[in-house]
Amino acid sequence: MEPLFQLTLIWVGTFAAIVVAKATRLTAVVYFLAVGAILVNLGWLPEEADPFVKGLADVGIIIIMFALGFEENTNNFIQSIKQSWGIAFFGGLAPFLTAFSLAFWFWSDLNLALMVGLAMTATAVSLTMVSLRSEGLHASPVATRIMTSAVLDDVASLALVAVLIPVVTGDGSVGVTDIGLIAGKTVLFFLVVTFIGAWVFPHNTSGWLQKVPLMNRLGVRNILTFSEGEFSTLIVLTLALIVSLIAHEFGFHVAVGAYMAGLILKEEYFHLDANGNSYEATKRIIDDVAFTWIGPVFFVLLGANLIFDWDIIFSIIPQSIALVAALFFAQVTSAGLAARYTGGLTTSASLMVGLGMLGRAELAFVVMDIAYVEHSVLNDAAFYTLMITAFWLNLAVPITIRLWKPYYVRSMQERS
Repeated sequence: MEPLFQLTLIWVGTFAAIVVAKATRLTAVVYFLAVGAILVNLGWLPEEADPFVKGLADVGIIIIMFALGFEENTNNFIQSIKQSWGIAFFGGLAPFLTAFSLAFWFWSDLNLALMVGLAMTATAVSLTMVSLRSEGLHASPVATRIMTSAVLDDVASLALVAVLIPVVTGDGSVGVTDIGLIAGKTVLFFLVVTFIGAWVFPHNTSGWLQKVPLMNRLGVRNILTFSEGEFSTLIVLTLALIVSLIAHEFGFHVAVGAYMAGLILKEEYFHLDANGNSYEATKRIIDDVAFTWIGPVFFVLLGANLIFDWDIIFSIIPQSIALVAALFFAQVTSAGLAARYTGGLTTSASLMVGLGMLGRAELAFVVMDIAYVEHSVLNDAAFYTLMITAFWLNLAVPITIRLWKPYYVRSMQERS
């Protein structure tokens, strides 16, 4: 009964975290981590989780990453790339170089510095959208740019995860040839997923695919709408696992496959002939599973790695302050300037874009889990520093967006 007792504590803590998150309008991920840290330091959770609970956490991160990809509209995403590529590129490169440089200066470890830089690269998509929605800006022009740039950042970061993790952890050689092979495998994987999404999934096939037996009769829409869409959730989650396993076979983290599986699914595949569609119902179930009862188990267990060692905490205060301040400046400046000069936004809108990309959530903690828990690339000081930095950057998102909103709204009114 011990695993069920642990799971009960985690779910009680998850509900408390969600309540506090709604009250403070911050991302619940921060509080999930806090719950894990509190429970393990009180001795209510063991430092080594039961295999059943750990397995549930592994399923949780797959569903979380699938849900994040699934909520993105593929067409809108592709159409806005031209306007957002600069924001994503410079808004991701600057934090990576900043975090990498500071980490190498602090700890003089190249592999550790690479993981710190990678963890601080991707923007928290869900956190930003929640913050924008709370201020009534989720349908504004900056919201589209922020979200597209954040997704591009996440996709690029996932590709970097696929390339760098095997090298840094010792599972891949650091030789030029081996790095080339890893990069080639990365490209091949994304080409396979792109092929599935662009040519195999569409219900109305064209070209040579029309000649493939049963392709039109057994397209993805036929499968998803089987029995009036009753089993669509089962089907898409099975797809997430299949693509995750393909990613694993290529030597990548399963999160890479899960995210891409969600991204290549389109709402049109869920359309029933004359009875609406099953997309919203499926998405609601997946979001519920990912963000309220299975997904949070992953973050709670990640937070449970934060055993309070006050000597370490006090020793990293300078590093934490420096990393938070440097990343704040680098992220807002790089993304803001890119939005202004490559995205054609106004100054006030560009600054809002920069502020909206401050958050660090899901992918950052995935990298921390891989680097600290699975492979011990991060030392205790670096792990604590990253956790503290992510907390303060996440806290800054809703606060700065709210503070800058009056200036942004006034600027938009003056232009109109």
